[in-house]
Amino acid sequence: MAADPHRMYEIRCPVHGFIPLNDWERSIIDHWPFQRLRRIRQLAWTDVVYPGAMHTRFEHSLGVMHTATLLYDAIRSRSAEALKSQLGYNDNGLDRDRQLVRLAALLHDLGHCPFSHAGEDLLPEREDGSGRYKHEQYSAAIVRTHFQDVIGGHPWNKRNHGFTAEEVAQFLEANPKAEHRLFWRDLIDGPMDADRMDYLLRDSHHLGVQYGRFDLNRMINTIQAVHDESGRAPRLGVSEGGWHAAEALVLARYFMFTQVYFHKTRVAYDIHLRGTLKHLLKGGSFPKPTEDELDEYLKWDDWKVLGLLSQGEGGEQGERLRSRNHYRRVFHTNEVPSPEDQKKLAAIKKGLGELLAEEALAKKSWYKSDLPTDIPVARETGQGVVPLSKFSHVVNNLRSHNQVFLYVKPEDREQACEIVASLGG
Repeated sequence: MAADPHRMYEIRCPVHGFIPLNDWERSIIDHWPFQRLRRIRQLAWTDVVYPGAMHTRFEHSLGVMHTATLLYDAIRSRSAEALKSQLGYNDNGLDRDRQLVRLAALLHDLGHCPFSHAGEDLLPEREDGSGRYKHEQYSAAIVRTHFQDVIGGHPWNKRNHGFTAEEVAQFLEANPKAEHRLFWRDLIDGPMDADRMDYLLRDSHHLGVQYGRFDLNRMINTIQAVHDESGRAPRLGVSEGGWHAAEALVLARYFMFTQVYFHKTRVAYDIHLRGTLKHLLKGGSFPKPTEDELDEYLKWDDWKVLGLLSQGEGGEQGERLRSRNHYRRVFHTNEVPSPEDQKKLAAIKKGLGELLAEEALAKKSWYKSDLPTDIPVARETGQGVVPLSKFSHVVNNLRSHNQVFLYVKPEDREQACEIVASLGG
């Protein structure tokens, strides 16, 4: 029996309830490069600290699509005039780009390597010398090479939208050819994007913590297209009544990183995982996102790595993963190290000498109080637009996180702690 392009489906989600999708989206989800995301854990080996952290990029991608749609519909409803007068939309254009945002949100994480972010330091260097490839570039490459038929050839798309895989890839890359659609790109990658909204709530749910919770409903009820009198194009922002919700989103991210993602034991397992992958990979890095290497890259997922580990491969770091015999942290600086912290760090590193097994940097910028990243807040009294950093003293005073952790082997911990204590650590 032929598929019905007008049939709708629902997937139950522990965070959002039911997530609706159409037959076209279901066929995209069924496609094997997307199904690979079932075999990539969202938070790598975090389950050694929080046993519930077994969720995957698959369910997260569905949640991002759903959240992006809720935000899109709210902006369209609240900012219809601005979208039409300033960005030239009509209703048909808004319907079409709604579907584009859903596709981009659904496919944005296709390019993740095994165990998500933990292995990104092993993505290869770009040919132009501009640094390593990022998983977003792999996502766009996978869409171009493996989703041409499932995107361009589906009856729903042919009858209603006429999208090509190239259009979706360009949107994911924020390619200038996407033109006015880049306004919607902030829903996928921006200071209030659906990606972070979903992962904060989803990770909190599965880990059993409250750090990443914020008021998603208030965000949806206050998000809008915001423009000032400077002549710039509208940006995603909130009405004045929603600035506390935006502030809470920023703080939720801060708390999740400091309390979960930068947990001392989790960081240790990231160290061991990177060492394991480097040992397993040819040349110590993943294949490139080129047409001749992409299929080889897609063979790598958590299951493959775990299978190799079960066979005794992975070297010394693989053995530490198997036995949970992880490095122990013996010293850490403050989140924002002072000059005195830096001096103490240097002295302790020197004192530890060959006992020092690894130095790890927990680095993150929480909020940038400048355009275009400072979230605009539309004053309800008609007094223009004010950036969130001017409303929130907390957000304005969040300084970049640059914490350093020092690790030693378990058998050296007692001796190392004595040295650290003798040096005032």
